[in-house]
This record gives sequence, C-alpha cells and structure tokens, in this order.
Amino acid sequence: MKAVRLKTEYLKSPVGIDVQRPRIFWNCEGGKKQTAYRIVTEKWDSGKVDGDTMRAEYPLTLLSRERVNYTVTLWDENGVEGEPSTDFFEFGLSREDWRAKWITGDYTVRPRTRYPVDCFKKEFTVTKNIKKARLYITACGLYQAKLNGKKAGDFCLAPGYTDYNKRVQYQTYDVTDLLEKGANAIEIELADGWYRGSIGAWGRRNQFGTETKLLAQLETEFDDGTAETVATDGSWLWSCDGPIRFADNKDGEVVESFREPSYTGHAKVTAHGVVPSASNNVPVTEHERFSPVITRSPNGRQLLDFGQNIAGYIEFHISAHLGQRMVWRFGEMLDENGDLTQKNFQLVTKRRTTPLQKIEYTCKEGQNDYKTTFAVFGFRYAELESDIEIKPEEVEAIAVYSDMEETGFFDCSSALLNKFFAATKWSAKGNHLDIPTDCPTRERHGWTGDAQIFFVTAAYLFDFAAFSEKYLCDVYDWQKKSGRLPQIAPHGGVDFYMNVMDGSTGWSDIGILYPYRFYKMYGDRAILEKYYCKMKKYASFLISRCGKWGGPYARATGVRGNAKKYIVNCGQSYDEWAEPADVKSFHWTDFAAPHPEVSTAYTSYLMGMMIEIAETLGKTDDLPLYREYRDGCKRAYRSLVKTPAYSLDTDRQARLVRPLYMDLLDEKQTEFAKARLIKALENYGWRLGTGFLSTPLILDVLTEIDHEAAYRLLENEEIPGWLSMPKNGATTVWEAWEGPDSKKGGIGSLNHYSKGAVCEWLFKTMCGIRIDSENHFTVKPVSGGSFMHAEAKYASIYGKIESGWKRNGGTTVFTVTVPPNCSATVILPDGTAYKQSAGKMTYEVK
Repeated sequence: MKAVRLKTEYLKSPVGIDVQRPRIFWNCEGGKKQTAYRIVTEKWDSGKVDGDTMRAEYPLTLLSRERVNYTVTLWDENGVEGEPSTDFFEFGLSREDWRAKWITGDYTVRPRTRYPVDCFKKEFTVTKNIKKARLYITACGLYQAKLNGKKAGDFCLAPGYTDYNKRVQYQTYDVTDLLEKGANAIEIELADGWYRGSIGAWGRRNQFGTETKLLAQLETEFDDGTAETVATDGSWLWSCDGPIRFADNKDGEVVESFREPSYTGHAKVTAHGVVPSASNNVPVTEHERFSPVITRSPNGRQLLDFGQNIAGYIEFHISAHLGQRMVWRFGEMLDENGDLTQKNFQLVTKRRTTPLQKIEYTCKEGQNDYKTTFAVFGFRYAELESDIEIKPEEVEAIAVYSDMEETGFFDCSSALLNKFFAATKWSAKGNHLDIPTDCPTRERHGWTGDAQIFFVTAAYLFDFAAFSEKYLCDVYDWQKKSGRLPQIAPHGGVDFYMNVMDGSTGWSDIGILYPYRFYKMYGDRAILEKYYCKMKKYASFLISRCGKWGGPYARATGVRGNAKKYIVNCGQSYDEWAEPADVKSFHWTDFAAPHPEVSTAYTSYLMGMMIEIAETLGKTDDLPLYREYRDGCKRAYRSLVKTPAYSLDTDRQARLVRPLYMDLLDEKQTEFAKARLIKALENYGWRLGTGFLSTPLILDVLTEIDHEAAYRLLENEEIPGWLSMPKNGATTVWEAWEGPDSKKGGIGSLNHYSKGAVCEWLFKTMCGIRIDSENHFTVKPVSGGSFMHAEAKYASIYGKIESGWKRNGGTTVFTVTVPPNCSATVILPDGTAYKQSAGKMTYEVK
C-alpha cells in the first residue's frame, strides 16, 4: 500500500505557508485497509502509528524559511510495509524577518487621475554558487515580477484580493533557476488592481487607498552557507513610462508596445500598517486555451468566437508596423444584428461606462507578442477593430482561475444535463479567482449568499478546502463588534446605500454555514475550533434581532403571544432573491423591509447547526441558549404561516420548500406543504419558481415527497429551468432564468454559478455519494425519470469514490467503487443495505 495525493494544509508541495504546525493529508493506493503509517522528516520520526487515519499534524513548530522534506510509509491489511512516498512543505517569513520596505512611485497621487503602470528595477551581482533563492513579495495593487526577463512563479493577478487594510497576503516563489552567477536584474510592474482600480457594479475606485505600493524580498543562499538579501528600498530604480499606459482589472489595458521603461527615477519609500501574511491558498493561474473562429460581424469588424464563455484574457503573436492599432472588446453575447454587445453587464452613467473590457494596443515594428497582464474579462466573443487581419492561429483565449484540483465528474444519458453540468463547472471556474465572485463581468463581488449556497457543489467539483478557508478569512476580516457579518467580502466597491444590507439573512449566514459544511465535507474539526468564538458572536447577533420591530417598512406579522418573542422582523435583507418575475415581481421596498418568513426560518436553522457544532466541540454551556432559539423560532414560524400574508396556501415554491427543507413545520403543516408544493409545480407547468436561496434545496424536498417529482422538475426543458440553459446554447450558467432574452425579462451576466448548485443533488442523491464520517461513505443512489444511466466520480478527502446505475430492461444495475482504506454503507432503492469495503461491487434491483 502506498500513500498518494500527498498534501499539506490541502496544498500540493506548498512553498511559503505560515501554518506553524501544518497537517499532512494522503490517500491510499493498493491494498484494502491501512493498518499503520509512519512519517519521517529530518527532525522528526512518528514511528509506526497504528490506525487508518489519513492525516497527521507535524508536531514541531516551524521556523522562518524552514523546509521540511518528509516520507509517508503505510502498512496494509496484512501488515505488509509499502513503498514510501515523499513530498515537502516550506514555511514562509516570520513577521520579524521582513527587512524590505514598502516602496511606491515617485509622484503625488491625485485620486481622480488614472496612472500608467509603475516599473521598478534593481540590479545586483551574484559572485558565489547559488544553492537556493526565494522571492517573498506582495503589493497593494497588482504586481508582476521578472528575474532576468523571466516571470517569477505562475500566479496571475498577484497578490490576489483581500481587504488590504486588514490583511495583505504575500507569495513565495522558488526562483533558484532564474538567478545567474554574475549580473542579475529584478524588474517589477505595479498596477492598480482591486486596491485603487475600479471594482463593484459601478466601478468605484480607491476603495482601499490611493497610493499603490510594493514590498519584495529576494533571499539567496549559497553553497558556502552564506546568504544575501535584495529588498525593496529607496535605492530601487523607478519610472512610469513603460508599455502599459493604463491597466484596470475590469476596464482593460492600454498598451504602447514600442515603449521601454527608462528607470530614470527612484522609488519612494512609504509605509503600510499591515504586516503581510501567507495566503495558504492555491494560486490564480492560466488554464485551458481556446482558438477562435473568425468572421466579419455586420458592423464590419473582425469577430472572434472562442466557443466557450470563460473568465480570462487573450494572447496574440502578430507581425505589424510601428503605429498600427488594435482595439479589442470582449463580451458574452451578440446582439440582434450579430454584433458583439456588452449591454447585458455594462452600466452607463453620465460620468463613466463600466466595465469596458477593452484592450487598446499600438504596435511596434516587426513581431508583436502580447498577453494581458493586469486585467481579466468575462467573454466568449472578442471584437477587433483594426486594419490588421488576424489569423486564428495567431490568437488564443486563456481561461484564468484559482488552481483548484478538479475532483467531481458526472455523466448520464441526458445530453442536456451533461451540458448543464459542464456549464456549472465552467461558471465555477470563471467565478473563483482568489474569491468566489457572482460574475466575471459586471460586479465581480464576493457575494456571501452566492458563495454559501454553492459551497457543497464546489466541494464536490473541486478540492475547495484551501480556497474556501481563505475566503472565510475575508468574511471574518469584516466582522463587527455586534457580531454582524457582511453581504459582500472583501467589502470594496459596496455602494453606501447597500451598507444596511450587511447582516442579510441567507447572505451573512455564511459565517456559520461555511465552517459547518466544510467540517462535513472534509472532516476537519479544526475549522470549527478556529472560528467558534466568531460564529458564536454571529449567533448572538441573530438572537439580538428576535422579537424586535424592523422600522418604517416593516409590516406587522400577526403573530401573538410568546411566539412574537422569536419572530425576526427587523434588519433589511434580500428575501428569497431573483424568483422569476411572474412569480414574484421586484420592488425597491424588498430591500428596505425585513423579511420575517426567511429570517425566522434561517435563525432556527442556524441555531440547529450551532447546537451540533457546540456538541462536537464540547461547548455544553452554550447549548441551552441555542436550543431555546432553535425551538422558539420554529414555534414562531409555525404561527407565522398561519397568518394570511405568509400562508402555506401559496404558489410561491420557495415559501414551501424552505420550511420543508429546514423541518420547521408541525405534522399537519408538513403534509399540507408537501401537497401544496406539488400543486404549485403543477400550476407553473413543472417549471422552477424559486430564487437564489431555495433553488439548491427544491430537489432534496421533492425527493422526500416523491423522487419522480424531483426528476420531473429536473428534466423540464422550458424556461425557467436548469436544462433550458443548454437547450438555448448556454455554455455557462445564466444569472437570470430568462438568460439573454430581455423581452422575456432576462438580463445580467451569462456566467453566474449560483443556479448550478443543483449539481450537489446529482452527486449526493442521483448517484447517492455522501461522506458521513472519517473513511466512510453512505451511498444511496436514487434512479428515476427518463434517465437510462448516471455515474458520478468524486475524489474526496479520503479517496475517489464512484457510484453509478444503469437500467437494463426491468432491472437496474448499481455499481459502487469504494477507495482503499474506506468503507461504505450502500442503500439501494428497494431498501436493502449492504456493507462494502474497498473495491468495486455491483448490485441489481428489479
């Protein structure tokens, strides 16, 4: 038996983490059962440890710059020792070891002025044989570093996105192979990025500061044991006359390729009040590449169709003459004439239009090689205005997203569902760029509601652990003394009138929902321990809203007596959000008013989670309060739905799905709600009528009522419905149910992952894969509808599990493959249950 998929803190061979006692994870390959493991490093030997756990904590406190090479050896069920596996991890810089100084360009910033990219340079000489070299670097802004003309690392849009006034994350690059004995030069470009560039729906600028700045420390260790450091300070050369004349991560770049930076000035030393910390996250990197089909659009411009809606940028290699210009525009759709349009995401005011998603490129003589550096766009199409005729082989679109390992795969007999699954995965890729965004075009906000409803789907599709831990830091960076959490994290670009929506039910609830679901998917108790006190503060915030009046736009609920104490009828929130227009039309007071049905439901639901978390951590003193409000809010909810305004006798599917999923109703109410949900679906032609919060829940509820009802809704191909998207040519998930058809009410981004959260059901119910404890799964597949076969593969934290079924006449054959060192309880549709150890088994049900 051999250890495979070795990771440290969910990262493969990480360089520059700052977890002082990191955990090592592995899966098993070969054999049935791990009976013991041994981990050996230069300083520590665990000895032979009996047991089947596939994780262990490194027990020694790491020192600054320390690299640990380790081997993992396993023993199988027969006590046979296997082949050792090797990997490493490396600590970054301790706070006290930063010798570099923050530097900036030598100019006085005018907040309303946009500036060219700053260029910094330091020349130095290496006289000894190089053993290793590390570049520790970060910025308030975006940087790209080159050593001797070659890019350091593969991180794009570094250092990523945080609230830079609370946390600045640095990267560590192994640059040993980039340094040379003799003369060397490090050059760094610095752009506005999220720090002072345009962010949010309205392209607000200077959200974290007006002065971009850079911090870099290059450390070289030599064969003779000595070391030298080159760190940013006032001696670095600077100029802002390089080729990139404008760079904005939403609007694009203006490039004059014939320019070279003069470096005639010097950097200015400045300061920033935050000591950098390691991101402990996967980097943002380049991925799939697409060649275009090139035609002429009706407006006479060159139109490039890359065939897939992505988030990314382009690269081209052309021959041109000095001064020839190229203007590129990028978008997700064509208008009614067949020209590229940006109307589905672009906001236009008297002062500005945003986002531009544009590149203006002026050529130099001869070969022109360009790749976008400081911008990323959401697009399938590109429009080129130029007298240069570009050929398909000269240009590529490059998908750019966080480098999360793909772990979830699905296939079935429905071509449309397969396409929708692929579209969901593409929307997840396009909207996970250091934070989970709503869309890669208009807002690019880290909406917490979108993120929380998609967490489990994301955790099936990708190794989502490191990414989601980083984002949870972003969420809790914002937490207020009251315990309130944000609607958007990081909070940059949020318009002042939206601030009252922080604390919104279903959005800010991510503070409890994320750690809880993380714990369930990854078996990681440490995430609960790390955030328990902060979750407790948020729970207190939720409790503080119970029984209070909500202000001028609040309506009386009609609830009387003791139940009134537990009704949540204060605090503005988004309600269900984005139900189809013919189900629930939007009015601006939907923002201004509290929503007691949603808020009371979620408060009870979250208190139930806090009970489980407190029990897991042994926080027994907290249990009585959480139980009081779980049960009290549940009683209040039962009273609320007896009133005419919130009656269960409704065609609003969300109002029925939510209480059924969250187990809020008494027995009589439950039976009524189940029957009424089926009637509501019949009245709406078995189309989806839910919004953001309940769309991921509806198939779970229907499965409990009648699994064939769940399949009937899933297979609906009409708008609104999941399959209507690929049926109408979508390659990513639409924001609006109606998609690009504005005549039917559609608007917004065509790359918005939230409705793809239904893919969670494909894994956990259709194919039945669920993690229920360490090294153990429950596999309970539910076949149905017109599907002839379905199969899911999930490379979980414990190994790859596979489950599928295929109909053959009157028999359905189920196949389950359990990874080594794991077991599963397999429950078939006829109710029979089997205990399965590692390996592949087939089961038949007639």
